[in-house]
Amino acid sequence: MQAPEFSADWYRGITEFAHGTPSWVHSVAEVGTDAGLLLFAVLFVAGWWRARGGEARAMGLALAAPCAMVAAYLVSEVSKSFIQEERPCRAVAGAMNIAACPAPGDWSFPSNHATIAAGSAAAIVVAWRAMAPLVLPLAALMALSRVFVGVHYPHDVAAGFLVGVVVAPLVALVLVRLAVPVVTLVRGLPFGVILLGPSPAGAVAGAGMIPPGSARPGGARPGEVRPGASGAHAAPGAPDAGQAAQTMPDVMGGMGRHRRPHD
Repeated sequence: MQAPEFSADWYRGITEFAHGTPSWVHSVAEVGTDAGLLLFAVLFVAGWWRARGGEARAMGLALAAPCAMVAAYLVSEVSKSFIQEERPCRAVAGAMNIAACPAPGDWSFPSNHATIAAGSAAAIVVAWRAMAPLVLPLAALMALSRVFVGVHYPHDVAAGFLVGVVVAPLVALVLVRLAVPVVTLVRGLPFGVILLGPSPAGAVAGAGMIPPGSARPGGARPGEVRPGASGAHAAPGAPDAGQAAQTMPDVMGGMGRHRRPHD
């Protein structure tokens, strides 16, 4: 595959600008792309720790996050092997790359770094939404840095970013359906409590169980007799609720129906 001309022009402009920056910026850009991946790994661990003792779904999402990132990476890597776009640091005449150009056969489209960064960020946001203002800009910066150091075209990192933010959340939401019953099961084992934390208080209570002394759905407590309730135990000799509901006019009316009219 040959890169689009507009992307090659953007690549030249960005790399020329990068060469004009101080040397310490070059070093930060080279180290930062890999250091950012390490930071995402730390956030995966932090998400697991945060979910310990929480609901099974929260723990399931925390465990699914790194797996979802790996799935996005595999989609990117397989795509590279089929598309086979040459790296710009070899294909563009006079390329001014800061980082060393990868070996031949290490294809350019899409960018694996961008996919991993975006997939990590998206999976973390699904499990831990409060991290979105941190991880999404970080992933975008890591993706752009691959163009800055001269090893990817802009369309490489755009495609890789798109693969990450689409594939990783979808995989995470599928995996969590499988993870929830596993988390619940493992938490019932001794080592499972150490790894995943205990189940939240009250999570194991049966749905239909009513604590002793608590109100029933009808509002009565165990042993309580409510006036007018059907089936309530009445005091000895007391009229039944149905009999008590019969009024004096009803009785008189019934007597009147049995009397013969005067001739």
